[in-house]
Amino acid sequence: MIEEELTRSVAAWYPGATGVAGTLKLSGGASQETWSFEIMTPAGNVGAILRRAPKGYGAAPSRAAGLDAEAALMQLAHQAGLPSPRVLHVLSFDDDLGPGFIMQRVEGETIARKILRDAQFADVRPKLARQLGRIAAGIHGLPRANLPPLRQRTSSEEIGELAREYGSLNWPKPVFELALRWLRDHDPGLPKEVTLVHGDFRNGNLIIGADGVRAVLDWELAHLGDPMEDLGWICVNSWRFGEIDRPVGGFGTLEDLFAGYEAAGRRVDAARVAFYEVMGTLRWGVMCGGMMQRFRMQPDHSMERAMIGRRASETEIDLLRLLAPRA
Repeated sequence: MIEEELTRSVAAWYPGATGVAGTLKLSGGASQETWSFEIMTPAGNVGAILRRAPKGYGAAPSRAAGLDAEAALMQLAHQAGLPSPRVLHVLSFDDDLGPGFIMQRVEGETIARKILRDAQFADVRPKLARQLGRIAAGIHGLPRANLPPLRQRTSSEEIGELAREYGSLNWPKPVFELALRWLRDHDPGLPKEVTLVHGDFRNGNLIIGADGVRAVLDWELAHLGDPMEDLGWICVNSWRFGEIDRPVGGFGTLEDLFAGYEAAGRRVDAARVAFYEVMGTLRWGVMCGGMMQRFRMQPDHSMERAMIGRRASETEIDLLRLLAPRA
């Protein structure tokens, strides 16, 4: 069915397209569907990716930028020379595929455990943190005048929103409550600069090749805010995938991340980065709880959502290590 829908869609907007082939639903993406396929043309096949809202999914999460905004941001990043896939087409009603967009496929690896452990990435791993610092600086430097409409929250508003989301889960966790109190007590206030924030800048949302970072994916949570939020998020222990001694994505150091960021002409506030690491750890814990709640309450009992939901317990340990470190 989806291959027929894609064939009709592609024929209308891709010059010379004769059909599609190799349609494959990819794993990953708990809130959006991702499909890989080939656009067939007389000059050769073009690898493509469809990203869309699942049919019958309902309203997007309140934090989501929306698929149209996501496509616009990826295209802006691509045009600015940042590693982002090229958006080929934003879906409309006539495509009969639901909300979403189609982008050109970027070859490389996204599975974090392979990036962190396979021999083919051994040479590039030490370079990734510095590369990501430069890329983050590029994202934060995209002109605000060119951005689509995006939500904006202060750190105080984010803390309040986290408290409400946690309360809605009806799943008491004293460590989460401790973290909320710590965040209120250490709230750094308004940043010196408000920029585009990717919102999910981490290992697992990167395409990596032998030459390094080839693409930053999943702009679903993009918003306006403190740029240090992205630097704190990539340091959350959940995104180290077991390599806990390398705080940046399991492959690098803070020094390299910060050096890459500052080499691109931007300033790092290390204290704010540390604050956002705590906030990010709690946010992921609350998001895990939300996945479990959706698994229980919605008709689509996705095993992926259940597995993510169970990871809330990991974030409790991470929060305790951050807030009450042992000597």
